[in-house]
Amino acid sequence: MAIREILKIPDERLKRVSEAVEVFDNTLRAFIDELEETRLASPGAIGIAAPQVGHFQRIIIVDVSNMRKPVENHGHMILVNPEITHWDGFELGREGCLSVPDYTGNVIRAEDIHLTAQDQWGETHEYEMTCFEARAIQHEVDHLDGITFLDRLVSRRTDLFQRKVYQKKSKKTEKIKSK
Repeated sequence: MAIREILKIPDERLKRVSEAVEVFDNTLRAFIDELEETRLASPGAIGIAAPQVGHFQRIIIVDVSNMRKPVENHGHMILVNPEITHWDGFELGREGCLSVPDYTGNVIRAEDIHLTAQDQWGETHEYEMTCFEARAIQHEVDHLDGITFLDRLVSRRTDLFQRKVYQKKSKKTEKIKSK
């Protein structure tokens, strides 16, 4: 397996619409394993979409099971050909993205969604999702349609924020500060 490079803005490929998966074979499952390895190698990543690594098929992985405020959720999900079939309510929330590493932004999303998707074997599943899990799914599904959270901002002036960069302190720096 290999960790793939994440495409970052302003890469035009991030605007490309992904194709439906039609063949559910070992090649697909091997790619999904690489996509998951890439997600896990990205600090703080709860989701990833295939287009973010330059693979333009409708595949996303989301895992919100380790969030600080655990709300009932579906855990780790591999979703192939996901389709949001119903949404309800609206909520403003802060989002970040592997493809937009230097910024976060406030985005309005549906609070509750109904989702239909296939798994890596081609079996169809339906989900009812709410809160942060619904937001994460909507964010990743947007990638499949060539949309980043930047496209959903109401105002770049008031809803876009520079991400804080935390540098690891060296032992030498810690000793100087403790004196």
